Amino acid sequence: MSTAQISTVILPLSPKGPFRNEPFTNFHDHANAHAMKEALVRVGDMLGHEYELVIGGERLRTAEKIRSVNPARPAQVVGVHQKAGAEHVEQTMQAALAAFEHWQYVAAEERAALLLKAAEIIRERKFEFCAWLTYEVGKNWAEADADVAETIDFLEFYAREALRLAAATTPIQYPGEKNELLYLPLGVGAVIPPWNFPFAIMAGMTAAAIVTGNTVVLKPSSDSPTIAARFVDVLEEAGMPPGVVNFCPGSGATFGNAVVEHPKTRFIAFTGSKQVGLEIHERAAKTQPGQIWIKRTVLEMGGKDAIIVSADADLDQAVEGVVSSAFGFSGQKCSACSRAIVEEPLYDVFVERVRERVAAIKVGDPVENFGMGPVVNRGALETILGYIDTGKREGRLIAGGKKIETAEHGYYIEPTVFADVDPQARISQEEIFGPVLAISKARDFDHALEIVNGTEYGLTGALYTADAEKQRQARLKYHVGNLYFNRKCTGAMVGAHPFGGFNMSGTDSKAGGPDYLLLFTQAKSVATRLG
Repeated sequence: MSTAQISTVILPLSPKGPFRNEPFTNFHDHANAHAMKEALVRVGDMLGHEYELVIGGERLRTAEKIRSVNPARPAQVVGVHQKAGAEHVEQTMQAALAAFEHWQYVAAEERAALLLKAAEIIRERKFEFCAWLTYEVGKNWAEADADVAETIDFLEFYAREALRLAAATTPIQYPGEKNELLYLPLGVGAVIPPWNFPFAIMAGMTAAAIVTGNTVVLKPSSDSPTIAARFVDVLEEAGMPPGVVNFCPGSGATFGNAVVEHPKTRFIAFTGSKQVGLEIHERAAKTQPGQIWIKRTVLEMGGKDAIIVSADADLDQAVEGVVSSAFGFSGQKCSACSRAIVEEPLYDVFVERVRERVAAIKVGDPVENFGMGPVVNRGALETILGYIDTGKREGRLIAGGKKIETAEHGYYIEPTVFADVDPQARISQEEIFGPVLAISKARDFDHALEIVNGTEYGLTGALYTADAEKQRQARLKYHVGNLYFNRKCTGAMVGAHPFGGFNMSGTDSKAGGPDYLLLFTQAKSVATRLG
């Protein structure tokens, strides 16, 4: 196919002004609360629907199924999905390769228009997508709204970034030449997102890949495939050609590994656990017969994030920031605060204030907008309870510590806090990914920095202090990809806080930043002699 023959069905859209973050919804406003309740009813009537694989635009069914359930009410099936297996890999890869032959030549303006149209559709149906997040992964209204807003942000931001890349030039024009720098797509990539931000991270990685001209095999988490299926529907509604994104829920051990190892896979974008991320990195590094490139991995693998509370900190702000970061979405964020490192003069009063604040957290069904909901599944519940048992031996339990029994058998755990925890204890070193906070005492600020840097991770961190010298030292020595002063360590905003971490937290991919799209492209320098 010649470039002159290439066209899409995407309506031309241009960014409306400079990028601005999508505003959050005020659910204290009666109209917004009413709209959310109506959306929960509408989506509730759609629960249990069966979704097909989407390969090259065709819908397929399989004998094996994946059932996504509501973690607050595990008997309630949110969606029934087909289970892609190793037998679907070649068909999917061929569909993505065929689409790439067309999509790579589509103008950046048209690819960006696809993202802008998708953002427009999601914005118009924001409450509906919030409701899906509430049912499928147990997000309360504010957490769901933040996830949807970040999805819109990624689409809007990456559309503009793609246009910026398309207009890139070389740093200088060499005399007697016309010099160009072209950012070309890589090829077919695997996008393997997590369940904890099943809309924003899934859509963000997918959008970054396709807006730069790549095609995608999308393998969502088995805990949140319905959100991904709904996003693929949005892309199709926005005009995405068949095969650009192929929707394939399936087992990581079979379908996922086979896609990672396939010789035609050009890159893998993954967000999830350290263990799985390292395994993907290792598999991708092994050259397969017929492979003619080095596969690229874009990995975000979690953290053991800490907040330092200095002796001069605003106590009210610090307590609220730590508790919000630790227990928002039940601590199920790679950026969650799982360690509070408190300088000795403030330690005792801080511990008591945290105990009081945590006691005020209301736990219950996120459909009813409780402050904290369930953890994602039974396996997570059991793992977290195991860490709590360990914590009872490693620290002083000051809040929580038990499973919460409900009539619906939801996966609830009390917000749990341990004080007097040794920095080398397991609950201070290992990612728990649940509502568990460990508090440790630091002799002084230098000791606090030593503690926060004393893990294998380096994703997010925060420091509460008014001392400019401590802030200066933290800029230099606090070894994390995202550092915040006098605010919580969760809630990175697209454009303002490019997100990605150091060490075993991943490849510092800086999602939502000006460098991110480069990870999905390769630069080609073209020089034309003049005269």
